[in-house]
Amino acid sequence: MSSMFLKVFDWVNHRLPIVNTFERHLSKHPVPKKVNFWYLFGALASVVLIIQIVSGIWLMMPYENTEEGAFASVEFIMRDVDYGWVIRYMHTTGASMFFAVVYLHMFRGLLYGSYQRPRELVWIFGMTIYLVMMAEGFLGYVLPYGQMSYWGAQVIISLFGAIPYIGESLEVWVRGDYYISGATISRFFALHVVALPLILIALVFMHLVALHEVGAGNPEGIDIEKHVDEDGVPLDSVPFFPYKVLNALVGIGVFMIVFSIIMFFFPEMGGYFLEKANFEEANPLSTPEHIAPVWYYSPYYAMLRAVPDKLGGLIVMAGAIAILFVVPWLDRSKVASIRYKGIFSKIALVLFATSFITLGYLGTVPVTESRKLMSVIGTVIYFGFFFLMPFYTSLEKTSVPPERL
Repeated sequence: MSSMFLKVFDWVNHRLPIVNTFERHLSKHPVPKKVNFWYLFGALASVVLIIQIVSGIWLMMPYENTEEGAFASVEFIMRDVDYGWVIRYMHTTGASMFFAVVYLHMFRGLLYGSYQRPRELVWIFGMTIYLVMMAEGFLGYVLPYGQMSYWGAQVIISLFGAIPYIGESLEVWVRGDYYISGATISRFFALHVVALPLILIALVFMHLVALHEVGAGNPEGIDIEKHVDEDGVPLDSVPFFPYKVLNALVGIGVFMIVFSIIMFFFPEMGGYFLEKANFEEANPLSTPEHIAPVWYYSPYYAMLRAVPDKLGGLIVMAGAIAILFVVPWLDRSKVASIRYKGIFSKIALVLFATSFITLGYLGTVPVTESRKLMSVIGTVIYFGFFFLMPFYTSLEKTSVPPERL
């Protein structure tokens, strides 16, 4: 039997390079020998993506994508489907944890200059993944058809109406109707479970292929490809398997413990993962006292509310995401890692992270005059980090990084 299996495998391998692909992108792929915990979040994002796909497939089976049946089918999953509540909480917890690890993964990129040459395309693929994730999360957020799902969708979709000339038609096209209805749920369901997951998987694949082509970064921000042995393997690298895989398994194990604790004991996380209003069926005649998005959208929602004009708020919110794509060309520093950048870059990064977290809080609470002022200040700091980057990165004094790890 083993001999027959090997013959079949060899026959397939000669026609489909399974072994070569596995060795190039997994087992023998050289990675920097010295990295820290910040480099774990990319692997964790892959783990959560798998959790979301698997749990999403199982949720799709009993879900009914109609205006009359959407909320009732979610209640049916929670109450009557065997372990349906586990699968649903796995998916809702996974959504928040997905964004949490991706935000930390993005921050690591800013921290160690993972976007600098020759990794610009890796960064662009990563930002595109983030953009698709935001769309995927929003579409999935509407599907339970609770109060916050309905009114959150009403607020976001109405923003399209602020676009000159085409806004009104675009708003109707996105909804599929003149108001949020079964047609909206049906098209959001199709996009959420088919179109965007396929795009997301393709982007993740291209992100990894591009990364493996130019090599992974490291906390020192140096190019390990400069020093190679006679076989062309970087001297300061180790094979991805088993060294990095075994290290990652420890971190993944700790992450899964945290994930399980949240899923089984704190699935709502005080309303940040699942709002209380979303446990009520959507009612177009009853507006919630306070409409707020899930926490991972709240920084951009705070920026939107900081601008009194609807079109201006839409431009600011869209610009806050779009500007992330051009970071590789804004940073003029001679070094990549924050360890060797000057004091201006370090202060700017701290202010940026503080403003983003503050905006995230402000986006989840009702508006007051003082909070609106804080949102304006936070928005200015957010954009100032990027707009001033060409100046403070080119003018500051940097340290000399080591030649090797």
